[in-house]
Amino acid sequence: MTSRTDEGPRRVAILGTRYTDFGIEEQELASLDVKIVSGDGESAAAIQEVAGDASVILAGSRPRFDDAVLAGLSCRGIVRYGVGTDSIDLDSARRHGISVARVSDYGTEAVAFHAVAMAVAQLRRLVEVDRAVRAGGWGFAEFRPLHEPSTLTAGVIGYGRIGRQSASYLRGLGMRALAHDAFVDIAPDDEVESVQLADLLERSDVVLLHAPGSADGSPMLDATGLAGMRPGSVLVNTARGSLIDLPALVEAMRNGAPSRVALDVYPAEPPDLAVLGDVLDRVLLTPHMAWYTEESEVDMRRKAAADAARLLRGEPLADPVVETGDHRGA
Repeated sequence: MTSRTDEGPRRVAILGTRYTDFGIEEQELASLDVKIVSGDGESAAAIQEVAGDASVILAGSRPRFDDAVLAGLSCRGIVRYGVGTDSIDLDSARRHGISVARVSDYGTEAVAFHAVAMAVAQLRRLVEVDRAVRAGGWGFAEFRPLHEPSTLTAGVIGYGRIGRQSASYLRGLGMRALAHDAFVDIAPDDEVESVQLADLLERSDVVLLHAPGSADGSPMLDATGLAGMRPGSVLVNTARGSLIDLPALVEAMRNGAPSRVALDVYPAEPPDLAVLGDVLDRVLLTPHMAWYTEESEVDMRRKAAADAARLLRGEPLADPVVETGDHRGA
């Protein structure tokens, strides 16, 4: 464990971000006597060099905090920019007295808008049509049949804040909406029908995934689940790459159910597209950007920095994952 021996401002380390300045973080921390330091956090040595004596760490998704790295820190806690904490060994953090926080309540509009935009693009086959026109083709006979939104059923898996927003957008387009959530009861609603997962997959023309990943990393949609999807349907995943068994998805797409897919998240990032093989042309790909708008990024950064300030003040965290109450070395 590293100990702080210097006098003066406490250090807040920002690791693994693309931000060119830290004005947002500085504003949230302005009332505290702190010095912001930063680095890429690409290795254990890089984390230790920049953040070994930091009081708080603000971290992007790439820095990996395993037991050995955590043992070398003297911070009160780590705050993740974003939702996922799989880059942090949470059990080790608890043993070492390091609190962990995240920002889970941001990007609702951004993710829902991106997911629905991907769904509409695939339902209208816009990428394929664009590709055909650029190649000198004309007409749309090969892209039949297309259907009115009012004839389509959309299924939303995971009915938290983002799932509800997506369902609202889909209903606004005229689609009937089904919803399934394994963790919360969906209140009776005249506009959304709560159904079991198998029923949703069987009845939906387009399925949007907004669910959390399983604790053991097993896919929600494996070969059995995918086999229950409607022929010609569209599947959209902006939630977790682990939710879909990609080899099983390829085989299911060869059989036409689903027919087209849109992915923003992947089991490993950047993805190995070779696994998609001969169905790649029917998959719409984006680089884990569904969460991003200028507004959502600012909101996330403010909330992350605000929890860093709470750690420095010894206050309860707004969005804790591990809260130890042990303020070592701060």
